[in-house]
Amino acid sequence: MKPVEELVQLCSEQGFTIASCESLTAGLFSATVACVPGASRVLKGGFVTYWTEIKEKLVHVEHSIVEEYGVVSSPCAKSMAEHTQQLMDVDFAVSFTGNAGPSTMEGKPAGCVYCAIATRANTYPFYFQCDRMDRNEVRTYVVEQMIENLLAQVKKECE
Repeated sequence: MKPVEELVQLCSEQGFTIASCESLTAGLFSATVACVPGASRVLKGGFVTYWTEIKEKLVHVEHSIVEEYGVVSSPCAKSMAEHTQQLMDVDFAVSFTGNAGPSTMEGKPAGCVYCAIATRANTYPFYFQCDRMDRNEVRTYVVEQMIENLLAQVKKECE
């Protein structure tokens, strides 16, 4: 069984719900989860916040975070996940922000990605530096990694 299939099955069995807030992945996480039969029982929805102003207006990322750290940052990823968890009222929210390339952005190299998982109690940050990958390889890689990280977090919640 693929990790995404196991994620949907386990969340469904436990009655857990998930949502996403995606920037560089542009909805790829939600689309990947939605490919699994039964996803509608667990996937409430997702935000695609490609532009900075949409991060601020739609999911309430504080402008001060953007000014101080940039959108390609752990504080931004954490804010995206936490606000999505609250707005969607889900058990788990996953966020993705970063620079898929090809050039440097906010002084951060191509392949620099920050993600987070927000639960009802905690937020867990993740960092990836994806070297020697094109932009779509970066997007696919971080979605796969975050599905595995989310699955691990769901399993912890079941203990």
